[in-house]
Amino acid sequence: MSAPRQLHFNAFLMGCGHHGAAWRRPQSPADQLGDISFYERLAQSAERGFFDAVFFADGHAVGDVSTGPRWFLEPLTAMAAMARATSRIGLVSTVSASFYTPFHAARMLASLDHISKGRIGWNVVTSMFDAEARNHGMDVLPSHDQRYSRAAEFIEVALKLWDSWEDDALVLDRGGVYADPTRVRAIGHSGEHFRVDGPLTVPRPPQGRPVLFQAGASDPGRALAARYAEGIYAVAYDLASAQEYYQDVKRRITEAGRDPDAVLIMPGLVTYVGSTQAQAQAKQAEVDALLPTEQSLAQLRTFVQQDCSNWDLDAPVPPLPPLAGFTGPQGRYATILRIIQAEQPTVRQLLGRLAAGGGHCTMVGTPEQIADQIELWFHSGAADGFNVMPPLLPESLDEFVDRVIPVLQRRGLFRTRYTADTLRGHLGLQRPTVGADA
Repeated sequence: MSAPRQLHFNAFLMGCGHHGAAWRRPQSPADQLGDISFYERLAQSAERGFFDAVFFADGHAVGDVSTGPRWFLEPLTAMAAMARATSRIGLVSTVSASFYTPFHAARMLASLDHISKGRIGWNVVTSMFDAEARNHGMDVLPSHDQRYSRAAEFIEVALKLWDSWEDDALVLDRGGVYADPTRVRAIGHSGEHFRVDGPLTVPRPPQGRPVLFQAGASDPGRALAARYAEGIYAVAYDLASAQEYYQDVKRRITEAGRDPDAVLIMPGLVTYVGSTQAQAQAKQAEVDALLPTEQSLAQLRTFVQQDCSNWDLDAPVPPLPPLAGFTGPQGRYATILRIIQAEQPTVRQLLGRLAAGGGHCTMVGTPEQIADQIELWFHSGAADGFNVMPPLLPESLDEFVDRVIPVLQRRGLFRTRYTADTLRGHLGLQRPTVGADA
């Protein structure tokens, strides 16, 4: 008899928290963002709560630096230190297939998997903004379809590189044989986007391959996730949209010839926890009040790709064009359209809704109320777990770990201890054999 299905949680670490005004609080850690011990402590908190992993997004353009911190330490570098400050929790980072090369990425991720003893994951993205492209020798990003074509080949090459060393290739015979050359092979890849001879300079990682995550919301993104991803980060504003995404992607995974139960879908989740619902709502309102209107409208402009500066804050959101043909970040735009359809908010209300997490699911209430909602999503075909997005760091993460996790544990929905040492083990994934399909 198989073990009961249980939730999975990642802690998505971002600046001083995912709320756009989190850094403006007097007690915020804005002065600690260049201090690796700050991230080490966050990872240790998530490990205390038996999370599967911590996760870093990444970007290659700073944007308006006056609006608050977004990027600071390069995440792969930070994860090397965090791996030494923790012992069990997984470590996942975004690496863009548009700006790296497969050999470079495969080498770094394999090295980190060795350093962490098998706890590394890779979130595959294609990047979104022309400002990022201009830091990598391009005038504009390639088209959406071109980026995803490159990403698919990028993943294929990385998988081949990680498999270029057999598990038993290292002989370590000090009499004269370090590795068996018959078990270390060139990959000889020549494709539309890359030419890579291989083999990798790093022996096969402890997990065989780092765990592959993906966050595509567009049709090409969902197709890429269905073909390769082992974990999927989703944007879901409400239960209905989460169920729609979950069912569509699980169907695509099945059609790709893979086991849908072996691919975890984890929507983003913003939580405000209080001893009463009123207390949790007050906590949310307190940080919402710090949100500068001008900067919030600038962020909205990025999401909807049009000037919002003259919009009446207390009037309904002006009509927006349909998703079809939209060239910006499609997942976020689709979420905004859904919020408008469901709530018919004023511009001011929409800004508040997007302030933390940009339209991801937000749960506000007591630990039991939040656990109730999590359980509902989990049991109704909407999520296999959540990518927790603390609006305020470090306190929102600590509150989730110390107050919500125990409720879920008492209900038998989440582990009470780690039973594995690797990220694959935490996620219930098998270690792939050399040459196995993704």
